Amino acid sequence: MKILIVNPNTTASMTTKIGAAARAVARPDTEIIASNSQNGPASIQGFLDVATCVPGLLEEVARHSDVDAIVIACFDDTGLDAVRTLVSVPVLGIGEAAYHAASMVSNKFSVITTLSRSVPGLENNLMRYGLGQKCARVRATDIPVLKLEEGDPATLTKIRTEIRAAIEQDNAEAIVLGCAGMADLMAELSGEFGLPIIDGVAAGITFAEALVNNGLRTSKKGAYLTAEISRQ
Repeated sequence: MKILIVNPNTTASMTTKIGAAARAVARPDTEIIASNSQNGPASIQGFLDVATCVPGLLEEVARHSDVDAIVIACFDDTGLDAVRTLVSVPVLGIGEAAYHAASMVSNKFSVITTLSRSVPGLENNLMRYGLGQKCARVRATDIPVLKLEEGDPATLTKIRTEIRAAIEQDNAEAIVLGCAGMADLMAELSGEFGLPIIDGVAAGITFAEALVNNGLRTSKKGAYLTAEISRQ
């Protein structure tokens, strides 16, 4: 099985982190291809970045015509519907995957994300997926996405503070890490707080493997039908 995990921004260091997190949970017989857009914003923080990164994302996806599934490694699920119309293999967003995983292991969860301007988009996605009632709150740390690449201890302190607030104030039973740049924090934080800490990269890869194993592909009946479907 071959899975493409594509970072819609152009920051290669983040792509390296995403690829490592994906390989850590993938089955031994799954090949992970981690790539990023060649054109577009360096980070995706809010509606404008989401819109401007889509052309580069579609170009990058089109370069990989021999994969069995695609995971979009942006927590906004950037370009998810567009990619599903481009290909017939399963396509998952890491936000979508993380929300569904959290809903399966908890009654209520909170999301810890980056900037405040990203919160409305994530809340909209939760409503779209029918999971708005399962999410207690989307919390912003006001950490810029690229700050996560620096390994600054103060950054992790801010994330920990919001997790504690989610547990104490939201009564959250699980925490969703709301950025692909947080993918390397899941194991450490889960052990520290004693409740499920969910990373969308890990959830996206394992769900993608399950869909492929079940022989499921993107439906081309209706919304995702296109005049010209790619070789996939």
